[in-house]
Amino acid sequence: MIVYSSTKAQFQNDVMTNDIGNIVYDNYRAATGRMTGRSEIDSWLNSLPYMERVLADNDIPSDAGVAIEYHIPQSSKRIDFILTGMDGQDRESVILVELKQWQRATLTSKDAIVRTHFQYGQTETLHPSYQAWSYKRLLEDFNQTVQEEKIQLYPCAYLHNYEQDSVITNDFYKEYIQKAPLFLKRDALKLREFIKANVKYGDKNEIMYRIDHGKIKPSKNLADQLASMLQGNEEFVMIDDQKVVYETAIKLAIKSLPKNKNVLIVEGGPGTGKSVVAINLLVKLTDRGLVAQYVTRNSAPRLVYEAMLTGSFKKSHISNMFNGSGSYHSMAANSIDCLIVDEAHRLNEKSGMFSNLGENQIKEIINASKFSVFFIDEDQRVTLKDIGDKKQIRHWAKELNATIIELKLESQFRCNGSDGYLAWLDNTLQIRKTANDKLETDEYDFRILDSPAELHNMIREKNREKNKARLVAGYCWNWISKRNPHLKDVVIGDYKAKWNLDSDGQAWIIKPDSGSEIGCIHTCQGLELDYVGVIVGLDLIARNGEIITQPKERASTDRSIHTWKSLIKKNPEATQKRLDAIIKNTYRTLMTRGQKGCYVYFVDNETRKYFEQCMGTKIVSEKITRAKLIPKETYASVSLPFRRLLPEEVKPFENCVPLYNLKVAAGHFSDEQQVAAWLNGAGSEAISDIDWVELPDAFRHRRDLFVAQ
Repeated sequence: MIVYSSTKAQFQNDVMTNDIGNIVYDNYRAATGRMTGRSEIDSWLNSLPYMERVLADNDIPSDAGVAIEYHIPQSSKRIDFILTGMDGQDRESVILVELKQWQRATLTSKDAIVRTHFQYGQTETLHPSYQAWSYKRLLEDFNQTVQEEKIQLYPCAYLHNYEQDSVITNDFYKEYIQKAPLFLKRDALKLREFIKANVKYGDKNEIMYRIDHGKIKPSKNLADQLASMLQGNEEFVMIDDQKVVYETAIKLAIKSLPKNKNVLIVEGGPGTGKSVVAINLLVKLTDRGLVAQYVTRNSAPRLVYEAMLTGSFKKSHISNMFNGSGSYHSMAANSIDCLIVDEAHRLNEKSGMFSNLGENQIKEIINASKFSVFFIDEDQRVTLKDIGDKKQIRHWAKELNATIIELKLESQFRCNGSDGYLAWLDNTLQIRKTANDKLETDEYDFRILDSPAELHNMIREKNREKNKARLVAGYCWNWISKRNPHLKDVVIGDYKAKWNLDSDGQAWIIKPDSGSEIGCIHTCQGLELDYVGVIVGLDLIARNGEIITQPKERASTDRSIHTWKSLIKKNPEATQKRLDAIIKNTYRTLMTRGQKGCYVYFVDNETRKYFEQCMGTKIVSEKITRAKLIPKETYASVSLPFRRLLPEEVKPFENCVPLYNLKVAAGHFSDEQQVAAWLNGAGSEAISDIDWVELPDAFRHRRDLFVAQ
């Protein structure tokens, strides 16, 4: 949709009226049927005269096309300013300009992200060059007119109030500035030359009109790239009932039409592969030529699964296919073929930073798509704003005349496939009564640790295997390191650690060096690990065999139960019930992130004792590998049940203990034997005198342990 369209000559005349802001506003209201705020009108009034002055050159043809506020179909993206015409090789040429009134910005360590001042203070936002380039890729990837007619797209950004500094042009953003040149306050003439190099003749063919009316279809190049990313990627292999859900969704997507809308609700607990199916659907539907998007409210799954597909943490052109759930409140009905909603239990009612946009995210998603898939686990709603449940989805599907289909994912791939552990956890957290009042399974490694330091050390050890072990905690400590990186957030006695670094953002869980930090529910939900360590704070305690939740123990920086005090005054019973569910669900979610094991430290000692009692007598974590008895004459050459470390790997008592060849017999004592000199303070040179071995998972490496052969 084009808000304002004219020639360069007419645009210059409109600017000369000194009322260009209201002219564009009138066009906006006529095109959209909506009003907009004064700040947006002022932005047109302030920025567009700068573009008029740049275009004031006779070498830029007066009949070149000008479009303002172009709304890219099937998206919430808008391009500020577009100039169209022909280049020197008689090719159709389109210049995409991202306009900014910024005067300064702050460098961040996040890919393509800067901080700058908006109406309500400092905010993180995309670098203007990345924004402009992403618009180009969106048109190239999804607009059939651009694809087939070989229209040349030239993105750039113009910050007409911004003086040159070391921030906005920093080498950290170099990749995107090369893709979309950046022009600052003193660069108006450079921008003019950029335009003249790419638009030499006027627009005789209504280029923007043709683009705006072009068929929306993913390009073959995009589909091929996605398919190759999925090929051989073990993270996304489907098995069992995942395949059934996948095939059902494919059939529904193909047959869905504006007058034959379908809604598929897929219920599945932790580790049933909801996200695996969702990503496979995204790739397959794109390959089928359908416009599909992967949607979550929380950005963590989007960032992590995009990184898993691309093999990189950097933003790419497929970022346009991963959207937040608040992107659809202003989108036309049936604009998109399929919206794939992962973590649907986390959907909110309102959208926007201040929860002031739209009516209901479930309604808006169903309305915007011909076919929508909701992957849901109602037991993972963890904030007061979470409204996603099957009842609400059914309600809005009926309101919008969509057929409802419901399926279940039941095959358990997390927690070593142990339904017994999940049932025991529900029973122990008193979420629901089950028959599993003791932890009977020997397939899942669940342990209770004596200290947070011991817990963290164990997670570090596990993380060395595949970078798939992380420590998480209930949000009971303020995130003070966000503003002062020199401070520690989580302090328990002598133990001190930081919450996940702000620079890692929501992709913290797969960053290779994040094992020293602590994540929370907001950075791990919807994602999985091999091993998870959990610190249970004072927001969940046990007293006399009863689980009690204490919302007052949550950190003030946690927004998940914000406003609970006022809500409990209005409706104490209902609010307390919701708070109980949120806090219990939070720990249920945290304690089911690990596929192979979960290790826990309880801040409250009585709660620890309660969980130990619930475990029963069979402690599954004590699985010690024992050597077989072997003939005395062959024991020197036998393979050990422990891995010997190479000299360069050895970190004494951190990742290994010494191996002693002791002569032990049921007879007379042998001659006196001396332990390694290294243990008696002789120094690190003695390390090579003895062998060092790793211990089984059941043990922590420490100075009072050794292995005897």
